[in-house]
Amino acid sequence: MANLKRWVLRRRPQGEIRPGDLELVEEPIRDLADGEVLVRTLYLSLDPTNRIWMSDQDQYMPPVQIGETMRGGSLGVVERSRSDRFQQGDVVNTGLGGWSTHVFANGAFLMPAPKLPGVPLTAYMSVLGATGLTAWFGMCDIGRPQPGETVVVSAAAGAVGSIAGQIARLKGARVIGIAGGKAKCDWLTGELGFDGAIDYKSEDVGAALDRLCPNGVDVNFENVGGAIMDAVVSRMNNFGRMPLCGMISTYNDESRPAGPTDFVRVLMHRLTIRGFIITDFLPRAGEAMAELIPWVTSGELKWKVHVDQGLDGAMDSLQRLFTGNHDGKLLIQVSPEP
Repeated sequence: MANLKRWVLRRRPQGEIRPGDLELVEEPIRDLADGEVLVRTLYLSLDPTNRIWMSDQDQYMPPVQIGETMRGGSLGVVERSRSDRFQQGDVVNTGLGGWSTHVFANGAFLMPAPKLPGVPLTAYMSVLGATGLTAWFGMCDIGRPQPGETVVVSAAAGAVGSIAGQIARLKGARVIGIAGGKAKCDWLTGELGFDGAIDYKSEDVGAALDRLCPNGVDVNFENVGGAIMDAVVSRMNNFGRMPLCGMISTYNDESRPAGPTDFVRVLMHRLTIRGFIITDFLPRAGEAMAELIPWVTSGELKWKVHVDQGLDGAMDSLQRLFTGNHDGKLLIQVSPEP
């Protein structure tokens, strides 16, 4: 059997991730203990939160320690098993299996991947995985869009944003997406049915919001932070809701980013801002799946995945998150599907 390869955190990045911050190491595959399974990684999820986990800033999980395998969600196939729950060939969700070609896992903690006719395995790493759950709980539990309300989604062509915006549309809201580049904006208004899109790379976001949201903004699904967040918050209506999902524009900054410039608006317009992490909602995943699965199987909810090939290129692939050089959910195919 081939050796195991894994990316190890060697030092905490200062600003942007650079060569030497992580190292790809190779080692023999050890024997299994009782109850363990060996999982060959099929797909690895790349997410903005990877950058947070590399730092030692205050965060919602313990940071990855120096010398540890880089953390990341993955889907894989069982190659060997000493667990009563799984046998060779079973496809499983490893949770945070990590940036590794193989994962050793206690069979008691693994979840079998769902099997839906006509639904590819990549869906379970995107629209029917943590990505879809994040979009659903952020929009439905915190945003709560009502028919006729105006919803703005930043990073709207990204993995979570594209699904969150469609969910708001399915709930009857007007949806305006903010994305980078004409092709992404055309995808939002064309295939996904958004009511409008703003290309932050080529137009003034504030002026575009005034044009597309003449009655203000009721829900801001926030993925970006910074100046784009400021532009939306300063146009939010009384009792507006802001699910705070991410602030990717600030993740490479060395200092803590400031909050909304017009913070007094939170008081005067009685806004609700709630940060959320999907792990808080996992016990209620069934509620989201009850809506997500029918939407996906009926074709009402569309999604994209951008799949790079090979674990060796993970560092280069991760940069796509910060340059926007991908559409939808960013994955690495580590090995062939069974």
